[in-house]
Amino acid sequence: MRTAYRADQIRAAEQALMATLPEGTLMDRAAAGLAAGCAGLLGRVYGSRVLLLVGSGDNGGDALFAGARLARRGARVTAVLAGSKTHEAGLHAFRAAGGRVGDRVEAADLVLDGLVGIGGSGPLREPYARLAAEAAHAGRVVAVDVPSGVDASTGQAHGAAVRAEVTVTMGAYKTGLLIDPGAAFAGRVELVDIGLGRYLPDPDVAALTGADVADLLPSPGVESDKYRRGVVGIAAGSDAYTGAAVLAVGGALRAGAGMVRYVGREAPVAQVRAHWPEAVITELERPALDGVGRVQAWVLGPGLGTDEWAHELAARVLASDVPVLIDADAISLVARDRSLLLRSAPVLLTPHAGELGRLLRVAREPIEAARLEHARRAAAELGATVLLKGSTTVVAEEERPARVNTTGSAWLATGGTGDVLSGIGGALLAQGLSCYDAGSCAAYLHGRAARLAGGPLTASDVAAAIPRARRSLGRAPD
Repeated sequence: MRTAYRADQIRAAEQALMATLPEGTLMDRAAAGLAAGCAGLLGRVYGSRVLLLVGSGDNGGDALFAGARLARRGARVTAVLAGSKTHEAGLHAFRAAGGRVGDRVEAADLVLDGLVGIGGSGPLREPYARLAAEAAHAGRVVAVDVPSGVDASTGQAHGAAVRAEVTVTMGAYKTGLLIDPGAAFAGRVELVDIGLGRYLPDPDVAALTGADVADLLPSPGVESDKYRRGVVGIAAGSDAYTGAAVLAVGGALRAGAGMVRYVGREAPVAQVRAHWPEAVITELERPALDGVGRVQAWVLGPGLGTDEWAHELAARVLASDVPVLIDADAISLVARDRSLLLRSAPVLLTPHAGELGRLLRVAREPIEAARLEHARRAAAELGATVLLKGSTTVVAEEERPARVNTTGSAWLATGGTGDVLSGIGGALLAQGLSCYDAGSCAAYLHGRAARLAGGPLTASDVAAAIPRARRSLGRAPD
């Protein structure tokens, strides 16, 4: 599991570690790892041109010491000193190694962003904002610890920020490196071990790996039958959105549900029957669940509609005593009638930013700018597990580290993929996973399936790739 921490957690761990080490040891370790990361990106260090953007703090010191190491290996290294002061020992080592100080951004093979470290928050001031903008045009960018302009604790970027190809981060992952927009600015993140391990507290956020997901997912045994493997009920689809029902049922079947019981009106029933003869189907003339049979979890909402009929069916589903995954139109119903959430059994909400905005009564833009904050707020206010879909999927539950998913693909931004995700999540709930684990594993499998399917893709392509995604767990990069 990849764990990440807020800036204050990292600083406390660094202070505890530094108290046990000779002065300068920690910065030397960081500089060594940073120089190695730069050398790996350059390929050939000797004769290469390296530009350092150096701020006032220890982040600038790391850049100078790393620059000194590269200069000793034959690189032509120039430092632009942007701060009101400069790390003295770092500057001395840099000059002694043959580095020179310049006054402007020039083209280079590699630009090392050492302007602002994990203590930075809010918009970049001048000249840092100008240098951040110019860095993108100067060469391949490596960020020291965190891209300047990105809040290390939240991933927020207020205005100009450095867009790095690689971020070399020290000691532990920072929360802001795993959550957009910070994750997009960070590029590929390489971790340098400087010895913080035993000084770190419980993580702020975590990202599951394929091995973690493989450990969490149940597998059928010799005594398994379709009931023991999980029976999921799906209440989805309408005359206008028959495909949502088809996709949700497909996601559940492909994710390993032992049985899918689908309930809906005539038009979506006909489509589900045609596409998925494996499903047990109940056509509803009225919004009731009489005679549907026992289920171990429900998926509620994809394409359901928001009329009185849909509201009544949602109320019946949510009156059950099993976990319910609430998606799409059912989220709109809940946003209008919060009393639907007054239940003792678990709830997993799977909104995108616009739907979460309706639940929290805020605009979409602030949610996209601060995804972690709003997912956590929703989990606390609604007493539910919240899976916030988007460029970074966040799973939030009170008193647990938020989980972020790193397997997504931009090709998932197409109609119907959210319905497939709901089916996956419902199947995992029916197989006995908690909302926290079901949401996290569903997001992982959904993203892995999209990557395997390639692109352009359709939602049906994602559903078809789910078994392959599951079989690949632990055998491919996360």
